[in-house]
Amino acid sequence: MEFTAEMIAGLLNGTIVGDKNAAVHTVSSIEGGKKGSLTYLTNPKYEQYIYTTEASIVLVNDSFEPTAPVAATLIKLQDVGAAVLKLLEMYNAMKPQKKGISKMVSISEKATVAEDCYIGDFAVIEAGAVIESGAKIYPQVYIGDGVKVGTGTTLYAGVKVYEGCKIGANCIIHAGAVIGADGFGFLPKPDGTFDKIPQLGNVIIEDNVEIGANTCIDRAKTDSTIIRKGVKLDNLIQIGHNVEIGENTVSSAQMGIAGTSKIGRNCFLAGQVGIADHVTIGNYVKIGSKSGLDKDVPDGEIRFGYPALPGMNYHRCFAVFKNLPDLQNRVRALEKSIKDITEEK
Repeated sequence: MEFTAEMIAGLLNGTIVGDKNAAVHTVSSIEGGKKGSLTYLTNPKYEQYIYTTEASIVLVNDSFEPTAPVAATLIKLQDVGAAVLKLLEMYNAMKPQKKGISKMVSISEKATVAEDCYIGDFAVIEAGAVIESGAKIYPQVYIGDGVKVGTGTTLYAGVKVYEGCKIGANCIIHAGAVIGADGFGFLPKPDGTFDKIPQLGNVIIEDNVEIGANTCIDRAKTDSTIIRKGVKLDNLIQIGHNVEIGENTVSSAQMGIAGTSKIGRNCFLAGQVGIADHVTIGNYVKIGSKSGLDKDVPDGEIRFGYPALPGMNYHRCFAVFKNLPDLQNRVRALEKSIKDITEEK
């Protein structure tokens, strides 16, 4: 579909600077913009590209004033970030929607599948599973015995959901994610071998959760591993058995949480954070990338480093650490001076 600057400005309550008939049919980055594309400027460090972009329309904030000629039509808005989100949501909603149930699927007679679901080729749905209205099950998804998939939830290609797990409404689980594999539980024996500890619990994922590609969430030993509503997990994350992650907590890629740890609500965990077992993280906590935590963290704290330290303490330590070579040379010089003075006496 094609949209003119006049249509977009009317939709977003913006002001046009340039050709109101300029038309677009796709979106692009500002540095990679081509004729017929819509782009936007939200970060001042990208302003240089607004003077060279080939995009037909650029969304900018009301306060933006160009310092050189701009070929593109500008639409000035009160909040470009919010406007871009609205447009992307509309564009995504207009894309063709998957419908129907493929003939090349395996659905148990004891499963319950709503009529308006989409189920792609080679998906497997076992006995006792319940797939609610509007769910989308992409090709090669496996849904085990007794699994529940809530209304409007999407499972992309290759997702595996082991038996007994529960997934809420309007969730998105990306390709290759594994929900409900056994927790890592083994009991050492005197002869150096291990007995496997049965993992008898499940995974509960509440509403409006998004889980990235190839992320793994282990089932509990007993009871449940719980991902509360609104949680957003990036790709390649490992969640151990009996972990609980609180509402609206967000984590970047390659984060790992060992068994039985608890993460509060509205936390932010950056990439490659590692959390040891039996650790409790409070609400509104922020943890910097590559940090390692083996102790509890109170509400509202910031942690950096390995082992993780409180934010300001970490920065003070780092200020010393980066100067260690110079400090070492100064200490050696002082030691030599002291030695020379002592020998003179």
